This record gives sequence, structure tokens and C-alpha cells, in this order.
Amino acid sequence: MTTPSDIVIDVEGLTKTFGARTVVRDLSLQVRRGAIYGFLGPNGSGKTTTIRMLCGLLTPDAGSGTTLGYDIRTEADKIKRQVGYMTQRFSLYQDLSVRENLEFVARLYGLPEPPRAARDMIARLGLSGREEQLAGELSGGWKQRLALGACTLPSPKLLLLDEPTAGVDPKARREFWNEIHALAAEGLTVLVSTHYMDEAERCHEIAYIAYGVLLTHGTVDEVVAQSGLTTYTATGGDILKLSSALDGKSGVDTVAPFGNSLHVSGRDREALEKALAPYRDDRAITWTPSEPSLEDVFIELMNRAKDNFQ
Repeated sequence: MTTPSDIVIDVEGLTKTFGARTVVRDLSLQVRRGAIYGFLGPNGSGKTTTIRMLCGLLTPDAGSGTTLGYDIRTEADKIKRQVGYMTQRFSLYQDLSVRENLEFVARLYGLPEPPRAARDMIARLGLSGREEQLAGELSGGWKQRLALGACTLPSPKLLLLDEPTAGVDPKARREFWNEIHALAAEGLTVLVSTHYMDEAERCHEIAYIAYGVLLTHGTVDEVVAQSGLTTYTATGGDILKLSSALDGKSGVDTVAPFGNSLHVSGRDREALEKALAPYRDDRAITWTPSEPSLEDVFIELMNRAKDNFQ
């Protein structure tokens, strides 16, 4: 059972406009303590603006709410002091070593015994043996670990990750997410924006934002269920020809090749069945009912969001 003390972020009606464009419109959500909350959506959809408002880094034009128990409008400075922020671009000192970077951050935040704090973080993140290596000489995965160590060194209560694994190999990404889950298990709340579907599936909850509007949110299972998509997988025959034939047909909302198969989805089951009927008699093609994937859902949401943007 969720109690008020378990809710770290509770906002309602957030709106932010830059010039003539409304980047975030009437957004409301709650995030519980220790949750990994993923923000997904196309570029320019308002994900980063939303996260910055939630963390006190940007003041909304309308709406209200609290983060970590502090008012996002009047107590933003108190929020910011308890937030760790890891950007997509590596922002530590390239000409300092791993140890020097972490000791500098520890001193910056006034932590007792900076050398010890740095040693403990180096051990936690598996950076032992690389203490004296210059940050600029690290690979992408090791830079990512160092950046994570730097932004969690002051023991923040809220961690903001803005597309943190872009350009990082799959092994490093998995190790990074293992550490994020370990931190969340200790009570740290994490907000993360990502374009990777496998990363979205590792979040406790997700929100899909398109062109300023929150279209759906919840657990991955809830988001898939709420989509209302009926999905079929087609195998055999000329998949590319079939994809071209179905794309844009009434009743077909998404068509997406997956290897040697084709995912065909629609929100209106009757209209979808009607669209597929002419191809059911092709013996070269096997049609199998299937569960929509998270990617199916997001492609369909993105297709709908275009009208919203216009």
C-alpha cells in the first residue's frame, strides 16, 4: 500500500512554453520512492523539460506540485541540493584522473574525508585499478561509470539521467543498469530519459510524452494493455512486399518488420481483420495472434502524436 510519504514526486497540470510553442502541456503524475521512472518519446517531445521542472531546475508557467516534499515553485533550491544530474555528454575533467575527479566532487560538496569517499566509490563501481587513469582516456563505458559515481557521491535522494547510455556497448549498458537497480533498492529515486526499448522495460514505471502531451504512463504491462492494440505476426512469403501493401491501409495502425517476420497492429480489431482478410488466403504467409510489444505501442503512439504536433 502506497502512503503519502512514499510519494517523492506529485505534480499536477505542469505547463511550460518557450516563445510561441508549448513544450509541456497540462502534465500530471506521481513517482514513488525508490522507483526507476522512464521518460520516452520522440526528440523534441518535452521529456527533458519535464524532468527539469520536476527536479527544480526549471520553473513551470502553470501547474503545481512537490518533489521530495518541497514545492517545485517556491523551494526549488532545496530540491536541487538533493538531486544528482547525469547528462548524455561527459562533463567531468578530462585531464584529471578518476581519483582526482571524484575527490574534487567530494570537496565541492563538503563531504568529510574526500579521499576515502573517492576510494569507496571507486570500489563500488568496479573502477579499482583505474584510479590514476585520466578521465579523457577512458572508454565510453568507463566514463559512464565515473560520471555515475560523481553524481551519486553526495548521496542525492533523486537521480536524473538524461539518455545516459547513448553510444555505450550492450555489456556496459547492462552493468550500468544493474547498478541503477542496486541504487533504487537502497531508496534512491531515478528519473531517466531513454530511446532504448530494452531500457524502458527495465524501468519500474514509464511515461510516454509526445510533443508536450503525456499520452500514457504506468508499468510496462499496464502501458501495453492500455494501448488496446490487436497484433498479428506474419511469417513466410515476401515480407517487404506485404509490409508495403499494408502500410497506410485503413485499420492498420503499425507495420513493423522484425527479422523474418512482420508485426501488424491496429486499435480497431474489426477494421484490422477487414484489412488483413485479402491476405489470409496466401498459403505462403502464416498469421499468428501475438501480444503487442512495447515497440509496437510506441510506434503507434508516435503515429498518433504527429497530428497532435500539427
